[in-house]
Formats: sequence, C-alpha cells, structure tokens
Amino acid sequence: MRTALILIFSILLSTPTLFSQSGKVADQWPEIGDVSELPDATEALQKEIADNDGTLNLKPGKYRITAPLVFELAQSRSTIIRPASGPVTLIMDGPGPAIRIVGSHQGTAGPSSFEPPTWNERMPLIEGIEIVGNHPEADGIELMRCVEPTISRVAIRWCRHGIHLVERNRNVAISDVHLYENSGIGLFLDDVNLHQINVSNSHISYNRQGGIVVRDGNVRNLHITGCDIEANMPGDDSPTKTANIFLDLSGSAGDKSKSIAEIAITGCTIQHSSNYSGSKYDLLAPGGANIRILGKEIWPIDSVTITGNVISDTSLHIDISHATDVTLTGNTLFAPNPAFLRVVDSKRVVVNGNTFNPRQFERDGNILFERSEDCIISNCTFRALQAEEGAITVRDCKRINMLGNILTESKSGVKIENSDQISIENWIVSGLPEGRKLVE
Repeated sequence: MRTALILIFSILLSTPTLFSQSGKVADQWPEIGDVSELPDATEALQKEIADNDGTLNLKPGKYRITAPLVFELAQSRSTIIRPASGPVTLIMDGPGPAIRIVGSHQGTAGPSSFEPPTWNERMPLIEGIEIVGNHPEADGIELMRCVEPTISRVAIRWCRHGIHLVERNRNVAISDVHLYENSGIGLFLDDVNLHQINVSNSHISYNRQGGIVVRDGNVRNLHITGCDIEANMPGDDSPTKTANIFLDLSGSAGDKSKSIAEIAITGCTIQHSSNYSGSKYDLLAPGGANIRILGKEIWPIDSVTITGNVISDTSLHIDISHATDVTLTGNTLFAPNPAFLRVVDSKRVVVNGNTFNPRQFERDGNILFERSEDCIISNCTFRALQAEEGAITVRDCKRINMLGNILTESKSGVKIENSDQISIENWIVSGLPEGRKLVE
C-alpha cells in the first residue's frame, strides 16, 4: 500500500495540467510534451483497488493509465470510485475503458432472480471524476452484469465511447454527467440486456457517432429526462444515419430475441448538428436526426413516449420506422433541415398538441406518413411550411385521423396518395397561396 501511494504521489507531481483533443497533444499546447512519456499509474491504482476491497478514493490530481482499471464485484463486494477531495482526472492512454466494473448478475430485476452473493455487489458508485481519452480506442466507463450501478457528476471527453453498457445490467442510474466531444457514442447500450435505466440532468454533446444509442439487445424502461442532448453526429459534411437519440434494431432483422420497448423521452432540449444560422443546411451532418426510431418488421419498437421536448436543427427531427404505439405530445419543433417528421411502416403513432414552426428560417418543414396505419395528427399548429407540394403527405396509408389542426402561412397543405379511410376535419387554414386548397 505504501509503495502504491508513493508512486501515485510522484505521478501527481509530474503530470501536466492540459490534455489533447482526439488522443493527440493539441498543436496549440506544444510545451506540454508527449503524454505517453508520463509515468503510468495503472499498476499502482489496480493494487490500491485490491488493497481497499474494491474502493478507490483518489487524491486530487491527474493520473495517466494505459489499461482498464478493473473492479471485479464478486471479489470485492460493492465498489466506490470517487475523489477523496478536490478534482481528479484519469487520462486513458490505451485501448479499452478507463474503468471497467464487472458483476455477476445473470437474472432480471425481480428479487427472486438474484443469487444471494449478488446483493453484496449492489450499487457500484462512480462520482465526481473526469476521464480524458488519449488513445483512439480509449473509452470512459464500461458496465457488465451490474446491479444498481450509479454514475453521477462525471465528465468524459476525448474518448471513443463515453459510457458503454454491455451484456447485461439492471437498474442503472446516470445523472448530472457531461459526455462531451467523444469520437464514438456518448451513452452506448450495446446489444445489452437491460431493464430499468434512468438518464437525467445531463449534457450529452458532440459525440460524433450518436448521443444516446440503443443498438439491438433487449431493452425496457429507458427514461431520458431533463437533459441537453446536441450535435451528436459528424461535425462536417459526412452523410450520417445517426441521431442525438437513436433506438436501432436494424442489425438484427431476423432475431425476435432482440427488442426495444417502453421508452420515455421527456423535458429535454434535443438539437444540432445542422447549419442553424444559415440556409445551406446540407453542409453539416446530412441525414442526421434528433430522434431516430428504427425498428424491424418482425418486432417493431413499441411503447415510446416523446413529451415536452424542444427539438430543432437537424436534417430530420424525428424519424420513425417499424414502430408501434408511439406518442408525440406537447413538443416544440423548429428549424427543420428540411423535414420535421417521418413515419414509415408504423402503427398507432399519435401526434398531438405539438408546434411545427421553422421560426426565422425558410425550410420545407415536411411531415410524411407512409405505409402506416391507425395514426392520429391532432391539435397541432403548422406554420410557414415551405414545401411546394404536400407539406403534410399521407402515402399508402390506412385509417389516419387528422383532426383540429391549424395551418398558416404555408405554401401547401395536405397531400393524400393511394390511401384509404383518411379523415381530415375541423382545420383552421390561413395564408395558403391563392388558388391552393388544404387538401389537393
């Protein structure tokens, strides 16, 4: 223990105060030198973890590590990772996560599925630290087979993935975190079996392959609340299919065991990247979306609520494909680039009480329902939609009810193509070009 503390103290004295973006020492800070030449604290910190039964209380300073700090919960009971006092930064200068926590839980969230030793592993806690990547394959935190893991007041930047959830986890709580400018995904649910996860009060921004991404796995009860989620896609003109929030089953088209359901996205600001300030909106992240729900025919994504959010400035704000029982209520959408909403191959999508307004921009503002059934568009306001033909298009659909909406200052209205049982009632329309009708 004494040897480990002496080594850590020497590292603190010699570590520089500034670190580089994207795993290289920044050109504007050449006096810092090569981070890879700094002392390696990995062995000393791993020994301290073992000596303290899985707990790591870090003295203030900056620690360079080159391999994951591994916390085996079955060997150490629960674990706590926090600063003893003052700011702490881990510099991950190698591949893999800076912190890897591995539990033993193989059951569900039901108490009867727990093996007795698993209760000793409950609530591993990570709080109050910063993780900086200095390697192209450096990640922040990885959780595997954990119960009640709690991550709070943590900042992760310049890594690949910020927080990476794999294999199986239960009852995850993530709050007050900053996942910023990572080359991969901010919060990545990677083919994980995970029910019950709350993400709240966090900033998730400039992660170039997506903000919060759920890919395959078996996921239920994901709550995203009170977050600022923005610009999580390429920062250049690279075409992309990613999104600030992305629910994606496209990689398991023939596998019913992989499914996503019971998702709530509430009270967030979700926006960027596109060219907010100008008309050439195709120059940044073409194809990106704020919320993208990409299910599959044999098992659509279902039971999703998107409520009370402010959503703006991407190529397509909300993209829904192969989904059922989705509710969009009370959201404010502006600055589409060019489209607000696309619903394809879906059923029972309810769009109620939202505002669609390009605001100070001249944008098409398209809304499309295609090959979809039993959907409702009601009590919404549509202003200044600049699409020349069919600002709101219904194509190859059945049983669509469009009730009680207001359309103003737009170049076109509703276009119906090859669809049955479409009801359009009680609209208030103002400002269409002379000779244009609401439905054509």
